[in-house]
Amino acid sequence: MASLEEDFPRGGSAKKPTKSTIVVQRPEVDNLFQSNEQAETKKRRATIKDDVKKVKKQKTGKEKDGLTLNTAAKCVEILHAKNVKEGMLMLGCVKEVTDFEVTVSLPCGLQGFLSIKNVSDSYTKLLSEQLDSTDTEEICSLPHLFYPGMVLRCIVAKLDTAKSGSTSIQLSASPKLVNKALNSSSLKAGMILSGCVESVEDHGCIIDIGISGSKAFLSAKAVKDQHNNLDELKVGQYLTCKVEEVKNEGRVVRLSASPSTFAQACAESEQGWNLTNLLPGLLVKATIKKVTKHGLIVDFLSSFTGQVDFLHMEPEQADKYTEGKEVRACVLYLEPSMRLVGLSLRSYLVQPEQRVEPVSAGGERIGEVVKDCKMTVVHHMSGALLELPDQTLAFVHRNHLKESNEPPNENRVLAKPEHTCRILDFSVIDQIHFASLRKSVIARPFFRYHDLQPGQVVEGKVSVLLERGMMVHISDHIKGLVPKNHLSDIILKNPEKKYSEGMKVKCRVLSVDVESRKLYLTRKKALVESSLPLFLTYADARPGRMSHGFIVCIKDFGCIVRFYNNVKGLVPISELGTEAIVNPEEIFYVGQVLKTKVLKCDLEKEKILLSFKAAVEGDTEAAVEPQVDCEVGKPLEVKVLKKSIVGVEVAILPDEIQAVLPTMHLSDHVSNCLLLWESLQEGDVISNVMCFNKNKRHISLTKKPTVRWSLEEGAVAKDFSEITVGMQLIGWVKNIMSYGVFVEFPYGLVGLAPKSAMTDKFISDTAVAFQLGQTVIAKVTNLDEEKRRFLVTLKISEVIAPEADAQTRLIYGLQERRAVGDMLAMRGNSELRQQLAALTVGQKLKMTVDTVDGNGATFKSDDLGDATILASKYHVMGVNLTAGQKVTAVVLYVDILSNTVHVSLLTKLLMKKKSLSEGSKYTVMVQHIDKEFAVISLDDTAQLTVIQTSSHLNEVFLSESEKLKGGMILEAEVIEPSFQELQGLPLVSWKRTAPKRLRTTSENQMSSRGHCFGEILQGTVKTVKPTCIQVTLEDGTTGSVHVSEVMEVDKVSLGSFPTSSVKVGSSVTVRVIGGREASSQRFLPFSHPKFTYTIPELTLTPSKLDKSVDFKQVTVKDKVSSYKVGDEITCFVSKFNPERKSLEVTINPGVTGTVELLAMITDPKNGSHPEKLYKLGQAVRATVVEISSKHRPFVLSLTGGHKLEEGTVTLGIVTNVQPQVGLLVKLPFGGMGTVAVTELADAYRPNPLAGYSKDQLLRCFLLESENDKWQLSLRQSRLNPQQDKPVKDPEVLSFDKLKEGEIIRGYVKSVGEQGVFIRLSWHIIGRAQLQQSTNYFVNSHKVLSTHLPPNTLLTTKILSIDKEEEYVNLSLLPVDTGKPDVLPESLGLPLRLVGEEKKKHDTKKKKKRTLSESEQKQAESQVPKKKKKTKKSKTDDSDSGVEVYFREEEDKEEEEPKPEPPKVKSSSAAPSRLQVAAGFSWDVGLNSLKPASAARDADSSDGEEQESSSKPQKKSRHALEQEKKAAEKALVRQETELMDPSLRPEDAAAFERLLLASPNSSLLWLQYMAHHLQATQIEQARAVAERALKTISFREEQEKLNVWVALLNLENMYGTEESLKKVFERALQFCEPMPVYQQLADIYAKSSKIKEAEGLYKTMVKRFRQNKEVWLSYGSFLLQQGQSDTASSLLQRALKSLPTKESVDVIAKFAQLEFRYGDAEKGITMMDKVLTSYPKRTDLWSVFIDLTIKHGSQKDIRALFDRVIHLSVSVKKIKFFFKRYLEYEKKHGTPQSIQAVKEKAMEFVEAKGTEAAN
Repeated sequence: MASLEEDFPRGGSAKKPTKSTIVVQRPEVDNLFQSNEQAETKKRRATIKDDVKKVKKQKTGKEKDGLTLNTAAKCVEILHAKNVKEGMLMLGCVKEVTDFEVTVSLPCGLQGFLSIKNVSDSYTKLLSEQLDSTDTEEICSLPHLFYPGMVLRCIVAKLDTAKSGSTSIQLSASPKLVNKALNSSSLKAGMILSGCVESVEDHGCIIDIGISGSKAFLSAKAVKDQHNNLDELKVGQYLTCKVEEVKNEGRVVRLSASPSTFAQACAESEQGWNLTNLLPGLLVKATIKKVTKHGLIVDFLSSFTGQVDFLHMEPEQADKYTEGKEVRACVLYLEPSMRLVGLSLRSYLVQPEQRVEPVSAGGERIGEVVKDCKMTVVHHMSGALLELPDQTLAFVHRNHLKESNEPPNENRVLAKPEHTCRILDFSVIDQIHFASLRKSVIARPFFRYHDLQPGQVVEGKVSVLLERGMMVHISDHIKGLVPKNHLSDIILKNPEKKYSEGMKVKCRVLSVDVESRKLYLTRKKALVESSLPLFLTYADARPGRMSHGFIVCIKDFGCIVRFYNNVKGLVPISELGTEAIVNPEEIFYVGQVLKTKVLKCDLEKEKILLSFKAAVEGDTEAAVEPQVDCEVGKPLEVKVLKKSIVGVEVAILPDEIQAVLPTMHLSDHVSNCLLLWESLQEGDVISNVMCFNKNKRHISLTKKPTVRWSLEEGAVAKDFSEITVGMQLIGWVKNIMSYGVFVEFPYGLVGLAPKSAMTDKFISDTAVAFQLGQTVIAKVTNLDEEKRRFLVTLKISEVIAPEADAQTRLIYGLQERRAVGDMLAMRGNSELRQQLAALTVGQKLKMTVDTVDGNGATFKSDDLGDATILASKYHVMGVNLTAGQKVTAVVLYVDILSNTVHVSLLTKLLMKKKSLSEGSKYTVMVQHIDKEFAVISLDDTAQLTVIQTSSHLNEVFLSESEKLKGGMILEAEVIEPSFQELQGLPLVSWKRTAPKRLRTTSENQMSSRGHCFGEILQGTVKTVKPTCIQVTLEDGTTGSVHVSEVMEVDKVSLGSFPTSSVKVGSSVTVRVIGGREASSQRFLPFSHPKFTYTIPELTLTPSKLDKSVDFKQVTVKDKVSSYKVGDEITCFVSKFNPERKSLEVTINPGVTGTVELLAMITDPKNGSHPEKLYKLGQAVRATVVEISSKHRPFVLSLTGGHKLEEGTVTLGIVTNVQPQVGLLVKLPFGGMGTVAVTELADAYRPNPLAGYSKDQLLRCFLLESENDKWQLSLRQSRLNPQQDKPVKDPEVLSFDKLKEGEIIRGYVKSVGEQGVFIRLSWHIIGRAQLQQSTNYFVNSHKVLSTHLPPNTLLTTKILSIDKEEEYVNLSLLPVDTGKPDVLPESLGLPLRLVGEEKKKHDTKKKKKRTLSESEQKQAESQVPKKKKKTKKSKTDDSDSGVEVYFREEEDKEEEEPKPEPPKVKSSSAAPSRLQVAAGFSWDVGLNSLKPASAARDADSSDGEEQESSSKPQKKSRHALEQEKKAAEKALVRQETELMDPSLRPEDAAAFERLLLASPNSSLLWLQYMAHHLQATQIEQARAVAERALKTISFREEQEKLNVWVALLNLENMYGTEESLKKVFERALQFCEPMPVYQQLADIYAKSSKIKEAEGLYKTMVKRFRQNKEVWLSYGSFLLQQGQSDTASSLLQRALKSLPTKESVDVIAKFAQLEFRYGDAEKGITMMDKVLTSYPKRTDLWSVFIDLTIKHGSQKDIRALFDRVIHLSVSVKKIKFFFKRYLEYEKKHGTPQSIQAVKEKAMEFVEAKGTEAAN
């Protein structure tokens, strides 16, 4: 019945199967790998019936129109994602194929995903079998089955909703689902169906067409002309086939697959197609029924209606479509619920020979932002078409015409002439680009994987944490993986604690693979924040460059480090660190980020050789550099590199170091900051900038004048530790919170001003009080040391502003404004701006009225072409103006940025200016306000000037009423009538007159009336402070008395405290002598008789209280000018400045002075705390050193002197230690001096500068001054001449003091080609030529310079002095100085050879004189040290230095009457060398070859040696022959020495020889180590130990242990705690642990490291608790330390831990230890107890006796013997004890006591009877 109905549709009833089939089949789609769920189908039956009824009802109404089986849509619109339902059939086109999924382009820009499990049942079955079986036969993967551009029929299997809310369409191509509406009986020949290859047979393949009961066969012949990509069909292959023949009622179907036949195969109505089984991809003939703006409505298959949307109309044919025209169409999709059929007329779908192109003709454009697009048409239900500049079309979906949160407004979009869009995608099946007009999408930095570059820093959101890492979404379509070991700098065990879903994170791209869409990111802070260059390719890794990389692999030979883009390199083991690293795995870990330096890079092989060691060393150098250039508080010049939102990025000149100058730091005036920022441009140079803070990554600069002043003056805290309560600092508002403001200070310190401490007024909202970046003065009120936080107050009443702060700020503010004007004028080269910049306040201009209205007037001026000239209505008051009228006006303010000039036409401002006098007062009116500046007019003088709207840095205006406004009246006083910095305008100080502001009662009282100068008043003392007294006057106001005004200055005794003579509460009579400024408490320097002071300055001195005396005010200027340099004055200590270590003193109310540290103390001991010498308020006598200029105070001295004089002793501070120069010293009164190395002490030391450091205080003697630089001396003979101690190295004052032949010591200054330059005094430098420096032949002076660094102490002999040229020629040769050669023997250099001519000359001389015996021997010892200037002669080339020496020796022996040559014994070398005990050196020169006798003689005759050595000696030919023989003898002697086993080796080579013979001898190895240690070659000693451990056989455990112990000793003495620990841990691995522990404990104990030893013992007794020796060793240690009680408790623990059988021995041993190290009494008690319990232990009795004999008294010993002889033990043992008793008595007793013992023995024998006698 069903088939009948399908074949012969009757009206509306055709709908019935449509709905039911789709719904019933749905479970199949969801559960592809599971059996169908019968239950679910049953449940749904009911609902299906209801649906069918509803459908029927709807349909009946529509039947009238004629026989159409589905209604036409009212308006053609594209298919929207919301209309896609499960079960919907669509035609798709493959867009992209991966291994597990096919991305399919669906109509109208939709996109679906075909999973590997949804291809076909046969393919799924094949996959399952493959997974189960071990046999991995080649599966045909998806890329083999599908190709981009392939058209396929599919069904929507499932709609998934992603987390973001978007819908993901899951498709299926399974023929079972796609063809589910067909059954075997409905198959007709000519139908085009889709199927999948089920199996491949010999002559073709069986195709699964998804119809149960039907087998479809495709013969191989019918495939021949298939698409060329499909050479061979595979199981699961998707095919579109034509039914050729249907047999057996559809049970067997024959198919063909030839695209050319499909073109003709239009679906015919005879084939039985209806709405239920209509399939996408069918070609149909259609008739256009209606043409609409948005598409076509067509009829097809006689009774169906479909729609063609505008995307699927053929673009070229668009205007040819007319009603009634026949067209070929292809079914695109079937929307069952709305019974909607979508068709396409596009040629590539209708004409099958055409292929669908998978990419657009214009190439890859996805993600591109395209400007200047025109909108051609808007389809209001669908979207709009854009024409791109290259004439291609793009479609914008209606959702993308607007932002996601805006209402749609298509008309507004269409009205725009041009659009900017971003191409989102290319729809393959629609063959059009889809684009977006959303600004948020266009602005997105990353749209595709192409947009990301390795090394880029990106922000994303955490989406999910997986086992392998964390997924981070960079944008909607881009996600990256942060691998597990990249989640943090360290490996995270629980990443979920640190990261949560949705959290924003900052990452850096490690690598990006665009093809496979794989993005790897890192969260390692060291990588993300690295400022080093990135290695993105091997070419970036140039040798010498540094970058951060991360370790990916650790091997024995080194670490492999990876950078970005998989660039990786090797750090070999030798480059891992400065110390030798044996096992890299112990030190490094995979994932560790380290700084590396490229050593070598091979681009072709892609290999990089890296170093960690070089990076660390390079880093330290690099780190030092910026510090030199950028000290905090040092004025700098910078160049603007770039402007950013927060400030200006600059480069510090000249080294181009990058830094930041924040906008808020451009000025003290917040409004000026923005102006300056606007006017700056790249390349501008800014001077007078200071660094206020720097860390590793940033240098922050400031141009705020007040902050710069505080840094210059040192009024800053460099560290939290320097902050003290009450300290006043200048900072700026960093952050404003509801509870207060954070104030930042230089050096990065931040304090909080809580709401209550912000102002003196009540604040409800902190945001209105201060502005960000505002400069403020803060006073520290609280310190929290623990949390390192502090609180400050900004109240004006509690802080003191710097002197003349308001005026200085005004000057700087106006200067900055002028600078902006000048910069802008220069910039545009605009004439107008230059003219505007030239205008000044108060200048008169002629101009013409332009317009007049209720708000004022505008004017025109010929001089200022386009400028806007304005006057407000107030400024044109009383003036009748008409357009065109010519007028004169006065300039109030010029705004260059907006080219505006504000003017005034008020007559009182245009009058002739009256002159002003200093100190006169005026009422002034505010005429114009511009942010922080106001223009005011003074009374009726017609004078204008500029003031600041705030009079104090911290002033706050909480409401509008408090701010200055135009027309306000103020009081002002002229400070300077014409001030140059204000361009000739007067400088005034002002205050408000209006009593609007609420005042405190004290303020009211003060303002009631002030006090005039000279008034005598009564008052009560309120408080007494060291430097002032506060007095409450009768009218309630408070005045102050300065410490100098308490009593007459001549009556003040030094060291007293004048204010302490006044008591609080006492009544006093005072007189007004001046006043103080209310805000800054500064003494006001004017004394106008009518001027009243609100805070009067008073005096108590009787001479000034006398009314009869004419009392005149002396101005500060007069006071200052009354002092002269060198005057002595009385002053009072007011404060100590710890930062600058200077003392501030006050002389009288208006004059202060400073005393620097060096002018304060005379003894360096007081240098650390000079403030302890002086108390606040104390009277001191000072000498005037320098009279102050305008703002700087006096400079005074408390030491009595005021200038430096030659020949005196003064204090100095070391500012620098320079090896070439000596010490640089800062002297008092601004002097500088140097101390040469020769002037440091009376006896020269080898390392002269070692004891000196920066900032050290010294007493110096002033030698002489040259160009204001003093030469100083620290010699005791200069500083304390009265002591008269002997001087070892006297001063060399001049050339006259030097004598030829004199032996003198000096320091090496430098070594050059000309020779060795030696400093003999601070102004005399001598030179030893190279041949006068050493016996050895040296090719280059560099050999000497490495062995003679500057300041090496040398003994030299003066050869000659040239006084005219001021040359001193010196010799360093051993023959002259008697000291060893300056070069060590170990260098193995050849000796300098002797010339031919010189020899002849020598022979002649020798004949003339005979040598005395002692001289002869001296000559023997000295000759080898000689060196000659003559060049080597040819005959000498074969000579060695050794031969020369021995020839001479033999020669002399012949002349001797006793020709007995010294017998060279095999061991003679050792004693002869050891004789020189004092100057013991392993590197003695040729002297080591000297026979013992010669050495002895040489030592005994020092004086003669010098005489004879100065006379040169020559040799005859005979002598030379003798020398040859001697050389041979020497060789024989050396050989004999080498064969002697008892000889101790003396150099490395000797040791190496011996070690070859006995490599297992630890003694030899230890001697070798000792040899190195004597030369303080610690590293070499370590290396020897390591070699020993490798060389000694593993069987020789004791030998190996010896070396370990030696190495432990070495590390203990010369290494660090860490290195010792490492050696100890290694020793434990290789040796028996117990001895190693014991040895280390002994080492600790010997080197008095008690704490460490104790810790080790504690570990030992835990680890080796069963070992008796450990407990005893610990006990012994404790008792040696005197910890007897601890030892007792240790014994108790030992007894618990050890087996019981050991107890007796342990107690006994502890008792012995008590005897030896502790308390003998205690020992006796312990032994007693043991022996009471075990009386038969005679061995213990014996020990007890021994100990008592050693430590006890005679009485105790005898008592003990008496006890022992009465023991009940064997007779033999008793006999032994008697023997001992007798021996003791014989030794220590008397005859009586001996007799007594014998008698006791007799008694014992008798008692025992016969047994004993036998």
